[in-house]
Amino acid sequence: MGLMVTTGAICQCTFGTTPCALQVTTVQTVMSNNKPVASIMDHTPANLATFGMCSSMANPAVAAATAAALGVLTPQPCTPVIPAPWVPGSPTVLCGQYPALTHTAKAMCAYAGVISIQNPGQQKAQVP
Repeated sequence: MGLMVTTGAICQCTFGTTPCALQVTTVQTVMSNNKPVASIMDHTPANLATFGMCSSMANPAVAAATAAALGVLTPQPCTPVIPAPWVPGSPTVLCGQYPALTHTAKAMCAYAGVISIQNPGQQKAQVP
């Protein structure tokens, strides 16, 4: 069983320097503990703004800055690119028409980062 993720959940990217709060935008009517519940489709820039500075060499801005610094890793501002939904979602609970997001799900950034949920935003509602 996983904990249901709500707006305000704290997420972290493996290449980011700071956590980011998740903002639920896909479905605002499904609530848990008076907070909107996230679905697997909450993976856009409107949902996850930034993880501070990015240190992934797969990020073109980091690669260019590192090349300009003669090979010294030079992190650049994070602008997450998350092309696919979170996986896995809840197999039994839907938010609107999409699976609910649980705290064990991961999302992949196009720049090779793995985004995980550090704090689901609430601790009471569990889903199978």
